[in-house]
Amino acid sequence: MAAGKKEGKTAARRVAPEDVLPGVDEARAAFSGALGPELARQRGFLQAMREEPPQLLHLEGGDASSRVALALWWAALLNCEEQGDEPCLRCHSCLSIGARMHPDLFLLDGRAGSIKIDDVRGLRPVMGEKPHFARRRVIVLAEAQSLGVEAANSLLKVLEDPSPDTCFVFTAPQRERLLPTLVSRGWVITLPWPETGRALPEAMRVWEKALAQFATEGRGWFDLSQSRNGLDAATAQQVALVGQKALADCLAGRESGALAALFRPLPEESLLELSDIFVECQDALIAQVNPLLALDAMATGVYRVVREGRGRSRRSS
Repeated sequence: MAAGKKEGKTAARRVAPEDVLPGVDEARAAFSGALGPELARQRGFLQAMREEPPQLLHLEGGDASSRVALALWWAALLNCEEQGDEPCLRCHSCLSIGARMHPDLFLLDGRAGSIKIDDVRGLRPVMGEKPHFARRRVIVLAEAQSLGVEAANSLLKVLEDPSPDTCFVFTAPQRERLLPTLVSRGWVITLPWPETGRALPEAMRVWEKALAQFATEGRGWFDLSQSRNGLDAATAQQVALVGQKALADCLAGRESGALAALFRPLPEESLLELSDIFVECQDALIAQVNPLLALDAMATGVYRVVREGRGRSRRSS
């Protein structure tokens, strides 16, 4: 379950009868990212595993919201009171899981920052207990690539002593972002990769335009970034993804925005440098570097690589 500000990430709270659960429509919104037809195949895999669920399940691909939504859907499937082929999303168990209020659901949310060793250690006291109300306790590590090395090793020790009533779910963009020893202990389900050629949301087009202008003219970026003081890490990660998307569109030869057009004439070594810059920005955000500092470093790196890449192209022509 998700913890409040005064609770640790793994704090458990019993759902008392007087607690007000969300309505069916509101609860379904928590699962909406898992309900589309594009994930029918993945939901089918999970249905087939329900009777004998793996101790550890990896969900990769898709985007962060769809991965977490499918993890919650899996928790609901394992514990739905109607025990149908799919979770009903209206019983008390499904509603409390959708609201992240269920006492047997734990969420360590790497989208909010790195998952630390103390967060993992906080799981140990509950591992020896039976679930309070559910058939299965479900522990979700959202964006598990944010696990620190110490936390990952501590988690390995937890997994070495399996509990038949507990299921872990790791979500990550790619399994390669996790320790191989963690990946080898679980089943992997891959969600459809996002369509890189689709249009950016309006809020992200502003950042794309600013980054393209800065990489070309050396101006405009800091005016935008400083005006967004207080930007959170999740939004900053979306900005970094704008650069990764532009690079993917460039490499695939797709018509896209100004940023992809700017990258297209650059030599291959420059494109590889750009890829490293965007990944480094994502890693910095996961490590809880100030989001604006991480984005400004990314923009400065892009500016440098574009200028140097243009110079290489002129010299080779």
